Amino acid sequence: MKIALVQYNPVWEDKEANKKKILELIGDTESCELLIFPEMSLTGFSMEPQKIGEGIGGASFRFFSELALDKKTNVMAGIVEKRKERYYNTLIHIKPDGKFLKLYRKVHPFSYSGEEKQYSAGARPALSKIRKWKIGLTICYDLRFPEIFRKYGKKRAHIIINIANWPDTRVEHWRTLLKARATENQCYIAAVNRVGDDPKLHYNGFSSVFDPMGKELISVENEEKLIQVDLNKNYVNEVREKFPFLEDVKLI
Repeated sequence: MKIALVQYNPVWEDKEANKKKILELIGDTESCELLIFPEMSLTGFSMEPQKIGEGIGGASFRFFSELALDKKTNVMAGIVEKRKERYYNTLIHIKPDGKFLKLYRKVHPFSYSGEEKQYSAGARPALSKIRKWKIGLTICYDLRFPEIFRKYGKKRAHIIINIANWPDTRVEHWRTLLKARATENQCYIAAVNRVGDDPKLHYNGFSSVFDPMGKELISVENEEKLIQVDLNKNYVNEVREKFPFLEDVKLI
């Protein structure tokens, strides 16, 4: 399966400007089965959900739905979701026909930035699917909590996605944790970070893909770029058969 990570510099809280940037950046993705965008894809990591939040099926969903349909590919993107009187930092999976498939709400709001004061925590992991690929969904700060990744590993996910706004001051943590999550769960980790600046922080990307043995397949620093990578599901199965470590996991 060929996937594409969309690493870019979003204009702060400007959805329309970011839609234009994305359309200019992605270009030809005809052979790609999955496009993945950073956390809060059209706004940056904003702590003002009242200003930018919208329901599932709102304008952001419609944009990514039309994109999936036009490019004939799966799309995973981050939105600020409003549901009743609550807001969630949410990842949505849209199919190539433009229809909604799966939703994941960030289980671990980033308390260091006060995210938990503005956004409710999601209640559970979410496993999605493309053909026979099982795909675990996570968002940014989730990466520091191996428990959710282990749940996906035990369910034999072939790939785990992480969409993020992870600043450069802690980017070595990002790189180390991505490698660890791939190694311990014997699966691909595909992680998309942003670049550029928001009002408080600088981001240098390092969007990356690691394979089931923890090998870095690609990593891109500081560029706005469509990063394409080919993944092999059979290799995941081969690694797990040769080294059946997941059989010995005890969730205590």
